[in-house]
Amino acid sequence: MTDSPESVFGRVHLGYVVIETEKFSDWRRFGADAIGMHVDGLDTRTMRFRMDDHECRFLLRRGPAEDVTALGWQIDDHESFDRIVARITAAGVPIREGSEEDSALRGVERLLRFPGPKGIAQEIFTTARIRAAPLRANSRFVTGESGLGHVAITSKRPTHMRAYFTTVFDARLSDYIDETVNGAKLKARFLRVNERHHSVAIAALRGLPIDPIRTRVQHVNVQVATLDDMVAAYQRVTRLGFPMMWEVGQHTNDRELSFYAGTPSGFEWEVGWNPIVVDESTWEPSTHAGFSVWGHQREGETIAHKFAQFRRGLGSLGSREETVPALSGSGIPDHGPLG
Repeated sequence: MTDSPESVFGRVHLGYVVIETEKFSDWRRFGADAIGMHVDGLDTRTMRFRMDDHECRFLLRRGPAEDVTALGWQIDDHESFDRIVARITAAGVPIREGSEEDSALRGVERLLRFPGPKGIAQEIFTTARIRAAPLRANSRFVTGESGLGHVAITSKRPTHMRAYFTTVFDARLSDYIDETVNGAKLKARFLRVNERHHSVAIAALRGLPIDPIRTRVQHVNVQVATLDDMVAAYQRVTRLGFPMMWEVGQHTNDRELSFYAGTPSGFEWEVGWNPIVVDESTWEPSTHAGFSVWGHQREGETIAHKFAQFRRGLGSLGSREETVPALSGSGIPDHGPLG
């Protein structure tokens, strides 16, 4: 596929994730002891996890949300950065500069912030601050041109969400997955902004405008360097007593070998190894029947858990999902909070 001169595709990388939580001690055990990341406790209200030489890959701040509140995207060059800003301002969507404290906490030189779908603020920056001190980590991670990993989001308005990331970042559709889960037909869309098969996955129930997931994101993914790293993380998660949501398996579309653990905040955390890297010269979107070639068996799901999801789904029928219409093709100004 040939890029247009105005495209920013390939110059965008998921740089960091911001999480709001009151469960700092649990998150320290989960992120550092179980998943194997380097932890920096800055003060009683702030904690960061590192995966590589970037000062911050995950920023945890005290608050009641127990959820992801912002995604930070690294942009390769100032021309692409300015192009993204121009798109946002031309749509009439508010954009503001983060404070010096915001930038310092995220380990970047400067950031701009604007509304995103489901109330997840989107932040863009060009320069990450580098930490020379060695990592104290139990796992090795793959970041670089692919970014730190991906996020998966459930949505009642998946077409609008896809349009948002296409408008802002020139995201490309990698493929679809159709799956039936507990009798409900689920369709997932996988969007890439660089060589990683997807940086954003969007899942929706077909024909049903409900969202059974409490959190804004369904899961966050990180990629480890070796199979041994993935197995060791799996063993640490189970040994430390964190819930194993989905056992080890291999996905149909990106071929990643992975497992899913439950985080202290309730969303899931995927640790994966060896996904394919997209070749832009040959890739064509397709539809896969089912999420997994093998494995990924559900662990520990109870009737109470299923009933709670059912109740949340019914409750979501009357709620409005933020879509940032001016950037998602629906044309009615509704910018939502900056978070």
